[in-house]
Amino acid sequence: MPRPRTEALHDMAEGLDMRPLADVAGVLARGQISAAEVVLAAAPTIAGGAAAMANTIRAGGVLHYVAAGSSGLMAAADAQELGGTFSIQPEQLRIHMAGGLPTGVEMPGDTEDATDSLQDSLTDLSTRDTIIAVSASGSTPYTLAAAQTARSAGATIVAIANNTGSALLELADHPICLATPPEVISGSTRMGAGTAQKIALNMLSTLMAVELGHVHDGMMVNVHADNIKLRARARSIVCRIANVEQTAAETALEMAQGEVKPAALIAATGVSADKAHEILRETEGNLRAALAQNT
Repeated sequence: MPRPRTEALHDMAEGLDMRPLADVAGVLARGQISAAEVVLAAAPTIAGGAAAMANTIRAGGVLHYVAAGSSGLMAAADAQELGGTFSIQPEQLRIHMAGGLPTGVEMPGDTEDATDSLQDSLTDLSTRDTIIAVSASGSTPYTLAAAQTARSAGATIVAIANNTGSALLELADHPICLATPPEVISGSTRMGAGTAQKIALNMLSTLMAVELGHVHDGMMVNVHADNIKLRARARSIVCRIANVEQTAAETALEMAQGEVKPAALIAATGVSADKAHEILRETEGNLRAALAQNT
C-alpha cells in the first residue's frame, strides 16, 4: 500500500534537528500556513455539510461529533462552543470521543482502535441526525465504525479527512478532503492536518448558524449572553441593528429576557415582546426577514 500523505516526510525534514531553533520555527509556521490554504478548495463541500447540519437542527435531530485523539479534542471544542455562541440546545449535540473526553493530561492512543463503546452511544441514531466524523488518516477504526453505524441507521455523514480516497470519505454524504502537505514532523497530525481540521470544523458550525438565521451582518444574534462580556456584546448588537442608544437596547433586552433577536426587533419597531416572538416564529427565526416585515 502507498504511504498515506499524512505519514510522508516533509521536504525540509532532512537535517531539521541540526538547524537553529529559529529556523525550525519558520519551517513549522510555513507548514501551518500551507495546511490552512488547502481548506479553500474544500469550501463548497463544507457548505454542503453545513446545510445538512442546519437541516438536522431544524428537524429536531442531533449533531454527533465523532473522532479520536487530537481530532477528537478539536471536534469536542467546536461542539462545546455551539451553545454559548449560537444557543444550539445541548440535547441536540453529542460528543463521541474515543476513550471519552480526557480529564487530565493523558490521552492513551489505543482508544482509537476500540469500537465497543459505540454500540451503546449510537444506538439511538435516526435519519434526522448528522454525524461529523473527523480523522486525519481517514482510517481510524473508532471513527470508521461510527460512520458505518450511521450509514446503517440512515443518518447523514459529514466526514473530514486529510488523505484522498480514504475509507471514511468513501462512506460520507459530504466528504471533506483536506489534502494537507506532509507534516514537518512526520505523522504529527495535530499540527498541519489538525490546523486544517480546526478551520473546517469552525466553518461547518458557523455556516450552519448562518443558514439557521443566527448571524446578521456578521453578528451572532442568537448568542447566549450569560456573562459580562456577552451581555455587553448583546447590547452592542441591538444598538447597531436597531440604531438605538444603549439605554433603549438595555430596555429591549430586559423585555426579551436577554434574547438578542426579539430585543433587536422590539428596539427597531416598538412591538411588544410577545409580538416580536410571534414574528420570529413566522420567519423561522430569521431576524432580517422579521425586520423587513415590520419596517
